[in-house]
Amino acid sequence: MTLPRIAVDAMGGDEGVRVMIEGAALARRRHDRFKFLLVGDEARIKQALESHPNLRASSEILHAPDVITGEDKPSQALRRSKTTSMGMAINAVKTGDAGAAVSAGNTGAMMAIAKLALRTMPGIDRPALAALLPTLGENDLVMLDLGANTECDARNLVQFAIMGAAYSRIVTGLASPRVRLLNIGTEEIKGTGELRDAAMQLKEADTALAMSFDGFTEADKLSRGDVDVVVTDGFSGNIALKALEGTARFVGDLLKRSFSSSIRSKVGFLISRPATELLKHHLDPNNHNGAVFLGLNGIVVKSHGSATALGVANAVAVTARLLEENLTERIAADLHKVGADVIRKSGRPGSPPEKSAPAEGEIA
Repeated sequence: MTLPRIAVDAMGGDEGVRVMIEGAALARRRHDRFKFLLVGDEARIKQALESHPNLRASSEILHAPDVITGEDKPSQALRRSKTTSMGMAINAVKTGDAGAAVSAGNTGAMMAIAKLALRTMPGIDRPALAALLPTLGENDLVMLDLGANTECDARNLVQFAIMGAAYSRIVTGLASPRVRLLNIGTEEIKGTGELRDAAMQLKEADTALAMSFDGFTEADKLSRGDVDVVVTDGFSGNIALKALEGTARFVGDLLKRSFSSSIRSKVGFLISRPATELLKHHLDPNNHNGAVFLGLNGIVVKSHGSATALGVANAVAVTARLLEENLTERIAADLHKVGADVIRKSGRPGSPPEKSAPAEGEIA
């Protein structure tokens, strides 16, 4: 079976073409059934491909004369999208020239372009940004939304839960992922009205879907491994994600300082090096790279801007797996199972009206 090719924005990321091409080449060795559409400056891409004949043989180059920078606002990116590497990569998904797109560029711009080009799926009001986070359990944790929507009502949260569960079943292999809403406590009376209403709706939908809704969880439990999907609004999700990343860096820096403080500490480091290397591997964001914009009529994956070639390869690997496992079709099937009678048209009385699109710069 011929699988759709993956469009790679070769100009995105802090390191640009070299790392994006190296990452795509590494991913190609792991997923040799896929072909690639490499979008960006043709001369620079051809030069980078000289060291990767395997990728060169399975790729086509689409020249893009312009690049979206990290400083560009989403509105600016939208106006220039037709000539930029990011915009052309996402448009290739819209036209069917590619089955999915990967970029390490500006997240806000990426969301704006993808939403305008691909639109949201029937039954989904807003796309959400989902990523895998490491835990002490056997499986990684799927968390969403991580910054696409700062304000969400109960309907949005229920839709995020359905999409997150479908994503989790693909990436973790679990038949019925454990789903919880992020809250300030686990008691049913805790949290906002939107959270309590979403919990009630998810309890009703639990029997119709391949997921197990377990109520609420708190931020200090995210890494314990006793939940598979955590759902929240993009404001809280982005703060929680950055707090986790900061804590991981703090632990790493603290260990470095401790092990270099004396001769005895340095000897202790040599003895404990296998354990510290395992910790480093577990906390390295490159090993969990690849956030997905769920809810669009097409697959778009965001690689971290500072990702190494290994990180880019992992983002491409996530993309490949989502194509192989038909993520979009799975989400559509789950939405059909639940039906509009469970996902109500609005949240609790008095809840704020939905915004038609994310505000300027809403994604952090």
